[in-house]
Amino acid sequence: MSIKQIVAIVIVATLGLTLGGWALSTLFASPSTNAPVSNSTVQHTNPNWTFPSETWPNTPLPDFRPVVSKVMPAVVSVTTESVTSDFLGRQYTESHAGSGIIIDDRGYIATNSHVVEDAQNIYAELADGRTFPADIVGLDPLSDLAVIKVDTLDLPYAYWGASDSLSLGEWVLAIGNALGEGITATEGIVSRLNVSVNVAGNTLYGLVQTTAAINPGNSGGPLVNMSGEVTGITSVKIVSSAVEGIGYAIGSSEAGPIIEDLIRYGRVTYPWLGIGASTVTPSLAASERLSVDRGALIVELVAESPAEAAGLRTGDVIIRFRDDEINDVADLVRAIRASEIAEDVEIVFVRGGDTRTTSAELIERPSS
Repeated sequence: MSIKQIVAIVIVATLGLTLGGWALSTLFASPSTNAPVSNSTVQHTNPNWTFPSETWPNTPLPDFRPVVSKVMPAVVSVTTESVTSDFLGRQYTESHAGSGIIIDDRGYIATNSHVVEDAQNIYAELADGRTFPADIVGLDPLSDLAVIKVDTLDLPYAYWGASDSLSLGEWVLAIGNALGEGITATEGIVSRLNVSVNVAGNTLYGLVQTTAAINPGNSGGPLVNMSGEVTGITSVKIVSSAVEGIGYAIGSSEAGPIIEDLIRYGRVTYPWLGIGASTVTPSLAASERLSVDRGALIVELVAESPAEAAGLRTGDVIIRFRDDEINDVADLVRAIRASEIAEDVEIVFVRGGDTRTTSAELIERPSS
């Protein structure tokens, strides 16, 4: 081997050792204190930072015992009996459980329409164990409310409150005959207000959504606030394997006038305009090429109705009814129900790109 070859091998070996040592030193070296730091990092760092020392005030947990002891004597277990037939035509008596709330000392009890509407016999069991036969005073399937009555006096009753005064996050109790096993109480909070829910083709309005556990048999029982006032009548819950803690009560502010009409007249009369409508959303406005993104779009117009007489057409969007702004169908329903039969109401609507005004004389809602 020549001298030149030996020198070349030594140079390569030396270079390899040098590079390998550099690689190892780079791999295991501590981070350089002289590493460049971005201006934004330097600007926002604070070597003296600690978590804030302020603490939330110690809020005591609610005590539900006074509410339960105040309201539970006025809650009744409702048992209904109806005669039905099996597939061979043999008749038998079927029983169902529900709940109710005594609303005065003369035996009037508020409950749900679906609890008692098909019953041949109705029984109300009080918290003290006494059981009385009950008669239907009035039913309103449209609102899912009913009033029944027992023939006895000096009953304990619950005080009627106002769901309009409820706040999100407020504690409430649902009391009722859960699973037909007797009166129980469950706690929760108010999750949403003024909710609309479609139930078997009928839309219920003015509902209070709550996390209080609602089970079969609770229907017709009260939803009460921490003062023991009735703020709703338990009506419906969403049942799904993927859903928990979503139950609804008909708000007491919505239910109060209906219950009064049922007691006074045995039925409820509603003003009627004679349209079918859909809530206008931005997506609906885009698909239908509407010039507004709120209101109630008329999708059906009943012949010879107050709406037709007022010159309204399908495709019109109602944005004001009397003095009420209309943002959706629920707003329109509430505004109509707050009106009087034979009242002449002013309606502001949008047709194409024009805003127009008309008036309609409301009539009583047809029974059909």
